[in-house]
Amino acid sequence: MIRVNLLPHREEKRKARQKQFVTLAALFVIVALAIGGLLWFIFDSQIENQKGRNKYLNDEIVKVDKQIDEIKKIREETASLLAKKQVVEGLQINRSESVYLLDQLLRQLPEGLYLKTIKQAGIKVTVTGYAQSSARVAAFMRNIEASPYLEKPANVEIKSVTVNSQRANEFSLDFSIKRAKADANKGGAGKGVPAKPAEKKS
Repeated sequence: MIRVNLLPHREEKRKARQKQFVTLAALFVIVALAIGGLLWFIFDSQIENQKGRNKYLNDEIVKVDKQIDEIKKIREETASLLAKKQVVEGLQINRSESVYLLDQLLRQLPEGLYLKTIKQAGIKVTVTGYAQSSARVAAFMRNIEASPYLEKPANVEIKSVTVNSQRANEFSLDFSIKRAKADANKGGAGKGVPAKPAEKKS
């Protein structure tokens, strides 16, 4: 019977399997590292792209904030100009109103009645004066009511006083000025100023 020693053959096969295992393990590690590097590169690229987008958005937000600040300043300047314009228009209206007010007071003032003071606050006017009788004050109130420019007379106070050694009635009277609407008097007076009242026929 022939005897064959198989130990060297088995040892060689075992070493070949170990070498193959080490080669496969090394190949697996290399592939894993390559995949990991590729994933890191992809994620890093995405992060850099997102950082670029965030920077762009932040820059645009800064620009928009500056534009908003400029718009606010323009609105503030516009509001300031409108306020100044309204003040100027109010001064022009008040100047015209004073003329019409004095004109109407002269027209509606009955005989035997004398004015002492005239005070105006907006459309409200307060006058004080002396009258020979209460009937004169009542006639003055009716004239104001009939005026195209004055309205709402209200008798505040009438009292008897002595002026230059003569008995008289001192009175205080409130009334309002009629102000035309913005669309009124298209062919004549401006905003807030009524048309000039017609001359009374003698």
